[in-house]
Amino acid sequence: MKSDPCFLSAKQLVSGYRRRKLSPVEVIDAVLDRIRLYDRKLNAFCLLLPDEARKEARRAEKIYAKDQDASSLLGVPVSIKDLIFTKGIRTTGGSRLFEELVPEEDEPAVARLRAAGAIIIGKTNTPEFGYKAVTDNPLFGISRNPWNPEMTPGGSSGGAAASVAAGFCPLALGSDGGGSIRIPGALCGVFGLKPSFGRVPRYPSFPGWETLAHTGPITRTVADAALMMDIIAGPDDRDRYSLPSSGRSYTSSIRSRLKKIRIAWSPSLGYATVEPEVLKLTAAGAMSFRNAGCKVEEIDPGWENPEPDFVTFVVSECQAAL
Repeated sequence: MKSDPCFLSAKQLVSGYRRRKLSPVEVIDAVLDRIRLYDRKLNAFCLLLPDEARKEARRAEKIYAKDQDASSLLGVPVSIKDLIFTKGIRTTGGSRLFEELVPEEDEPAVARLRAAGAIIIGKTNTPEFGYKAVTDNPLFGISRNPWNPEMTPGGSSGGAAASVAAGFCPLALGSDGGGSIRIPGALCGVFGLKPSFGRVPRYPSFPGWETLAHTGPITRTVADAALMMDIIAGPDDRDRYSLPSSGRSYTSSIRSRLKKIRIAWSPSLGYATVEPEVLKLTAAGAMSFRNAGCKVEEIDPGWENPEPDFVTFVVSECQAAL
């Protein structure tokens, strides 16, 4: 896998392009061949863009060949969740209501990835409007887990996480309102980040989830997620909830020292029933931070189960919107 271009990180791909060790055209061809071979079983993608991707790869290759200043993700394949608006590319939200929708604008994160040179290879499957934690819908059927196709990749960014885990792309753009990046990240063994609300702006978007949805990266490495966040984070006047710039680089932050950082870790948050295997893994993860020099304190905040309130909030907001 270390020599297979389909499993290289975005940072490795860009480094290879710049040193002329890799070709964007060959990488995109390898990725599309892999999708053709394996996605019939996984159904991670609901829409592929092979012609457009190859065209962008040829453009990227010319830029690298001329030693021109290349943007930070030039030639890197990325998938976009089908809940996220893409200009000129069909975006259905997994719903027959929007089966023929072709947006006239990109969401800001998509526009910023395009401007950074990333190549959109397709849209990834999602449950209808992202309403559940498994991935299937009336239009495109069931998405499956690359590690075991009998299992779910989770949801609602299940197709996105599956596309990264299966070696179809190093970067995917997902969204999260109640676990929709974090659940597929966990089930597919990839890295998913739910940024702070408003850190990555959203507009335009499907109705509903207005005060709940977070757009964020799904990658195979933390460094690639930091790279994506450096590109997609930042304010946009069209999103009234978007946050001002944090004034910091995520890529630089992951190289900072961990000593003296304080971390609170809770096995249950005071209410949750946790699978023993999950509890064992998360406890080991917390201890790895302690071994790295952080101050880790186990706490029990005594919170009540927020699920009833969350369900009321989601159902009322989405029913009003739709």
